[in-house]
Amino acid sequence: MSQDENKWITENYKDIYKMSFKVNEKLYSKKSSFQKVEVYDTDYLGRVLLNDDFLMTSDKDEFVYHEMISHVPLFSHPDPKKVLVVGGGDGGTVREVLKHKSVEQVVMVEIDACVVEACKSFITSTSSELENPRLNLIIDDAVEYLKKAEDSSFDVILIDSSDPIGPAAPLFGELFYSDVKRALTPNGIVVSQCENPFLEIETQRSLLEIKTKFFDKTYIYNYSNVTYPSGLWSFSVGTLGDTYPKKPIKSDSFEESLKYYNSDLHSACFCLPQFQQKFLDDLIHNKSKDTF
Repeated sequence: MSQDENKWITENYKDIYKMSFKVNEKLYSKKSSFQKVEVYDTDYLGRVLLNDDFLMTSDKDEFVYHEMISHVPLFSHPDPKKVLVVGGGDGGTVREVLKHKSVEQVVMVEIDACVVEACKSFITSTSSELENPRLNLIIDDAVEYLKKAEDSSFDVILIDSSDPIGPAAPLFGELFYSDVKRALTPNGIVVSQCENPFLEIETQRSLLEIKTKFFDKTYIYNYSNVTYPSGLWSFSVGTLGDTYPKKPIKSDSFEESLKYYNSDLHSACFCLPQFQQKFLDDLIHNKSKDTF
């Protein structure tokens, strides 16, 4: 990311793709033990969070990511009571999870206290529920936390991570998902940030290959956004037992207040573009029962 005369921030993806946004003001900047954490006020995206010069979330479209990582699994699980959020220091995923009345407790394990500090102070659109009494916020390494977690302790696990570099790299590994499986209940479901099919389809395949080793069924679903490179991004899913994520099994009145997710989109987001479907087809559960 570069700043041009204090007017623009530019995210540079591997020197082949750049995105720039006009800046009004830098609001926060701190170097933690893990990364550089910054918050800017921008002309178009509102307030944005950057970790090591990569855009993590924005006021403009954060609802897309946070609604889709949360509501697809929670409306698919028959009775989600305990949810683990790995990462997610901006608080947006927790905010959406807590809308589900069946959820008795959310544990959020975020490695970097600076991310939480920055968002509590400057990005209140996402951090509004970080003081909720149903939330147990732990500043720690989620890899180590899951190694020590009790068996079958969570109904749903949401891996709200950044790209597989730096502190997030272990969250894309085989040992980590072995612990994720052990920590899930027999009908549990895990959903993970899974990059985008235009620029990182090999990473998508690698993550699905790992998940097929541990979960009964694996899937991938897409969403569209403004903030992330290429616009089209994905979540990967692993399920145990009879949990079936491609069709919601319940609904709630709060759906009317959502900005992106709805029950029709829930089913439709599992319909992949042909190039992505072909490249990942052997790793996705797409047997005859997968009808809408």
